[in-house]
Amino acid sequence: MKLKSIMSKAATLLLIVVFLIVAFSVVVSKASGGAPKMLGYEIKIVLSGSMEPGIKTGSIVAIKPGGDMNRFKVGDVVTFKDMENRLITHRIVEVGTKDRQQLYTTKGDNNPTADVNRVPADRIVGQYSGFTIPYLGYGMDFANSKQGSLLLLVPGLLFLLYSIVTIWKAISDLEKKKAEPLTPQNPNPDTLA
Repeated sequence: MKLKSIMSKAATLLLIVVFLIVAFSVVVSKASGGAPKMLGYEIKIVLSGSMEPGIKTGSIVAIKPGGDMNRFKVGDVVTFKDMENRLITHRIVEVGTKDRQQLYTTKGDNNPTADVNRVPADRIVGQYSGFTIPYLGYGMDFANSKQGSLLLLVPGLLFLLYSIVTIWKAISDLEKKKAEPLTPQNPNPDTLA
């Protein structure tokens, strides 16, 4: 019975933490008008399986933006914009130069061949940090939608209502305790017998 209670509390805590992370990320991304940022890293959602099994579809990844985009070497995992300006996270498999510009050949770990177009250094957004949380991206993607924003609003309002009721009840209990008549067994309620 005690183990069940501990597991229930742990599951509740985990759900609260996940909810807070998703809610914080959505608020930050809406406020900044771009990708959520935490501690200098941008949080991106992975929407394909090209980097599985290392990075699962629906995961979130942290990338480090900025810096010298000519610094990358074979084996580095980078996030870049393709020709249609979609963000892609793939591994560098070859480094070359053309007209004094660094070009990278990239490939998804789960793809059989390298990407057709080489990536110029100026199209790289940042380097994958190695930090990923599987499946949390599904929640963040949904939370960024209109339906998801409304759905996040409901638990937030319920949590606020619960807090108000709890505070109200605590104040009522204190007032009742003060209003109780003094009894002969305990004439002073602030002292113990």
